[in-house]
Amino acid sequence: MTRAVGRSLELYYIDGRPDGMLTAELFNWTGHVLMVPRTQIKEALARPEAGYAGVYLLLGEHEGELRAYVGEGEDISARIKNHDVNKEWWTSAVLITAAANKLNKAHVRYLEARMIAEANAIGRVPLDNGTTPTLAALSEADVAKMEAFLENLFIVLPAVRVDMFIHRSRPARQLAVADDLDAPQAAAADEVRFVLRGGKFGLNATALLRDGEFVVEAGSLARASWVGVEHTSYGPLYAELERAGVIVPHGDHRVFATDYAFRSPSAAGAVVKGRSTNGATAWKEEKSGLTYKEWEARRLGTGEGE
Repeated sequence: MTRAVGRSLELYYIDGRPDGMLTAELFNWTGHVLMVPRTQIKEALARPEAGYAGVYLLLGEHEGELRAYVGEGEDISARIKNHDVNKEWWTSAVLITAAANKLNKAHVRYLEARMIAEANAIGRVPLDNGTTPTLAALSEADVAKMEAFLENLFIVLPAVRVDMFIHRSRPARQLAVADDLDAPQAAAADEVRFVLRGGKFGLNATALLRDGEFVVEAGSLARASWVGVEHTSYGPLYAELERAGVIVPHGDHRVFATDYAFRSPSAAGAVVKGRSTNGATAWKEEKSGLTYKEWEARRLGTGEGE
């Protein structure tokens, strides 16, 4: 496995406000990202980079659901001015350009198509784009450059609060068949497996603490529908995983079609149970039977669970 390498990112709050215009640049990368609330769009479009060729994101909500739009242009300010008139739902924009206006029309068309494809594949935020454009014809060298540009861009975007391009599905290490859960593949030496069982609902899920992520394994059984209150953050997460095909119908349940990395044991437990769940007590370490809370306390040497 390739060792993860740290990256240096610079964020600059243009007017000194954490909720105002923000730029983000990655060391040794020519890309430039400008995040702007719609209330400051006039000031943003007056900046030099707004007249460059690039791609852009419009972000907001439509009928209570997150929504995004991916676009491109040789002068992105002109495109966004048009959207200011024709699209009412967006509340912030992200302008993505390159230093010295080095991107051309073919480059930004390629980036737009790839970003739309990635967003649709992940399924975290529905797009307002009516069609999926085809990739622009680029030379082999230019394709490599644009793929490298995207790799860096997807590192930068979460830093400006855009997480719609984060892949949380992981390659499954076993077949996604619920019957296999009683005999899952052995955890690696540096991994710990946790289980969550749900008696009367027949829930049967396993998860690995792998590389600092809480990964529910393919084949795990989850509740067939969300039954908890709608206004919690985990209800939309359940719907997102349905939409993305991460949890699919399986008899009276849903089954994880792939390994999936959650931000916390509670998020994982909520999707499995279909309602808000205290993951610290719901998940139990496979070998010892300790709850996640007890297991973590023992690992930290705080005494609980010993």
